[in-house]
Amino acid sequence: MLKVEGIHVAIQSVVALRGLSLTVADGTMVGLVGRNGAGKTTLMRSVMGHLTPSQGTISFDGRDLAGVQRHERAVMGIGYMPEDRGLVPELTVEENILVPVWVNKALKQDQRLALVYRVLPELQEMKDRRALLLSGGQQKLVALARALAVGTRLLMLDEPFEGVAPALSKRLADVIAGLKGSQVSVLIAQSDLNHSRKLVDSEFVIERGENI
Repeated sequence: MLKVEGIHVAIQSVVALRGLSLTVADGTMVGLVGRNGAGKTTLMRSVMGHLTPSQGTISFDGRDLAGVQRHERAVMGIGYMPEDRGLVPELTVEENILVPVWVNKALKQDQRLALVYRVLPELQEMKDRRALLLSGGQQKLVALARALAVGTRLLMLDEPFEGVAPALSKRLADVIAGLKGSQVSVLIAQSDLNHSRKLVDSEFVIERGENI
């Protein structure tokens, strides 16, 4: 599903990834473990097209992503939950969830919303609230819902449990666990795998931008 081979990525002349490689097989759940600053977010941003590797390749479902525009990657079925949530403050919960769906004309808005509200029913109660009025934990749920809405093939979750209360961490873990055995592949980046070690099929450890 996702194959990263020997990528090197620099951010403003600072090398962030040094020959990193990993694979996420179809229908599997994979952990990417590393301390803050190890390069986990850089990898995910590279997959999404926000950063461009100077060496190496990233392929998705057998297709090299080098020539694929950022908005086209959402159309390919890749859902991304960034660590900072990345919500649009003035948009409602439902509008934030639908932003990437609007890009993908192949997705039916009603069907994707039905899926999201089935998995995260608590969001339906707040669907008309603006994102800026939500707590940090609620924003995490919306960011996960947005990734679910468009991620029909692959979900990339960057520190989904970071900075949230224990009860919400358990809720997030339960939602992610519910994806096991589905057709969606999942890549979870964390500083440790305390919340998801029982979920992942394999894990890659990253330090200073390299596999260890």
